[in-house]
Amino acid sequence: MAVRDTFAGFTDRLRHRWMYRKGGKGLTIEWGRFLKAGALRRTALGLLAFFTLYYAVGAVWIHDIEDNADFQPPAAEFAPGGSHAVAMVAALIDREVDQKRWTSNDPWFVPSTLLDNMPNYQQGIISALARFSFELTDQLGRTRGSSQTDPDLQSASGLLQYAGDVWVWDPKVSLLPRASSEAQYSEARKALLNYNRRLAAGEAVFERRGDNLMATLDRIALDIGSSSASLDNAVVERSGNLFDFSADDQFYNVKGQLYAYYLLIKALGQDFDKLITERELNGAWEQMLDSLRKAAQLSPMVVVNGAPDGQLLPSHLAAQGFYLLRARTQLREITNILLK
Repeated sequence: MAVRDTFAGFTDRLRHRWMYRKGGKGLTIEWGRFLKAGALRRTALGLLAFFTLYYAVGAVWIHDIEDNADFQPPAAEFAPGGSHAVAMVAALIDREVDQKRWTSNDPWFVPSTLLDNMPNYQQGIISALARFSFELTDQLGRTRGSSQTDPDLQSASGLLQYAGDVWVWDPKVSLLPRASSEAQYSEARKALLNYNRRLAAGEAVFERRGDNLMATLDRIALDIGSSSASLDNAVVERSGNLFDFSADDQFYNVKGQLYAYYLLIKALGQDFDKLITERELNGAWEQMLDSLRKAAQLSPMVVVNGAPDGQLLPSHLAAQGFYLLRARTQLREITNILLK
């Protein structure tokens, strides 16, 4: 009986609180507030769930780091007499900019803004293509140093130097729209394809001389040498730090650079196949490509910048640097042979 009385008293107090606290209309007012508060909570939770799924699922959907060593330009974009290396540059731009999403300049409302490995990888690829475009303009695409540069190659080279993080609008720079990174790179691709069509038709120059190949390989060796210095700096200053969140950025940037150089040098081997055979460089060429391929295809689940002599934690930056320096040494051996 006591339990029943207690329960009855509780219900009376609850009814009194809701119905009589603010007069006769208290039930309507308080119940309305309760429903409104519940609706707001449900709306807030729904929005939180939506944006969590939007960013998380969207980022996973966009994320795509392709390091296929057998990647080839589309056959439809290459005509006999054109340059395999130029076709490869155009194909890589098409793949990373037009077929995939260019992620380095994505604004905050795009899910890929959460990504860092893919943007760094794409930037590494474009940096290698931009460097190679200099050699196309200054060495391979002209008869001699005093001859005129090819307009398509010059245009492509300039466009590929464009910063990779430029979106169509940035109020901090200008209130007006501007050319995005991917728009500039797509224009560079068009110029390269036009050059290759002209080359196949005999209306452009691609000098397959030994000194041109030597100069191009020297520049590539210098570029990856600069990357080895940055890797060394990261290992010396930050190795052993479990919370080195910049290690994966650096790893994937260098990975993209080495992957692009692997494909470009492989394509150059097709352009200069006669010269390579004449100078008996086939074995050295394949060994150098093998080192570049191994460096480009390193793909740890989590990039760790452990101490080089550590027992438990690996040093992925040191491993990458090993193959990089091996490839650079082999490049130097090839250029020394070409110099003789």
